[in-house]
Amino acid sequence: MSDAFYFCRRGIESIVDDEVTKCFTAEELESWNLLTRSNYNFNHISSRLTVLWGLGVVIRYGFLLPLRLTLAITGVGLLVVLTAMIGFLPNGRMKNFLSEKVHLMCYRICVRALTAIITYHHSENKPKNGGICVANHTSPIDVIILASDGCYAMVGQIHGGLMGLIQRSMVKACPHIWFERSEVKDRHLVAKRLSDHVKDKSKLPILIFPEGTCINNTSVMMFKKGSFEIGSTVYPVAIKYDPRFGEAFWNSSQFGMMNYLLRMMSSWAIVCSVWYLPPMIRQEGEDAMQFANRVKAAIARQGGLVDLLW
Repeated sequence: MSDAFYFCRRGIESIVDDEVTKCFTAEELESWNLLTRSNYNFNHISSRLTVLWGLGVVIRYGFLLPLRLTLAITGVGLLVVLTAMIGFLPNGRMKNFLSEKVHLMCYRICVRALTAIITYHHSENKPKNGGICVANHTSPIDVIILASDGCYAMVGQIHGGLMGLIQRSMVKACPHIWFERSEVKDRHLVAKRLSDHVKDKSKLPILIFPEGTCINNTSVMMFKKGSFEIGSTVYPVAIKYDPRFGEAFWNSSQFGMMNYLLRMMSSWAIVCSVWYLPPMIRQEGEDAMQFANRVKAAIARQGGLVDLLW
């Protein structure tokens, strides 16, 4: 029985300590950041910590959250109204100029709504028109983190409600690529639309997150090869968040979008670093999957993340 129990114990340990499962849970902190979402039991250790935690709740929810909500509503409202107005202008340099300025302004207001403190490195490697920007994916706010430093053509599925209203307004001012639900599964159609976009050097670089899901910012998982089959120049970007001030990872199976955004706006701050890596092209004899893995390894190495083969 002892021999059998040994193997049972090792098997259970492997399941509990599975490296893939850990990528979809929030990163553990070495010290408490006065947020009960990171550890509920810390505020009961001593009366002094309880008082500090209480003061933090008053500051975050009574002062910071109302200001951040005001900024968020202002940024989204301006984005919808101004992009819709720009959509009535004829295509040309003036329309593109105004569209870029409006997008940058609105995204920067939204970044302020999160009290995001962002450090950009190697700006000389920023993505250029006609290219594809690929980055590791931790949170939906990755989009505004990158778009507040440069304009991109977004790729995504068409939604309804408020998100759909924003998408329809944005595409009037800038050639974003939105797909119907039925089109997303058609790989050839998606690849053709992406290829047609990058061939036009006057269009903005495409922003893509090849992992296809949010990872907890400790690792980089396998990149889907679709965006690496097009044959365009790829501009890798590494994003690394500091969880000590607020956890940016979105666990979509546990929190809805509105709940997640409320948690972001009630954190102390969102602190992150962004590295623009040198552009990469597909080498002779290299298939799309090998190219994707090479880009993924470069992003993981620069961001201090674990490069997973899964």
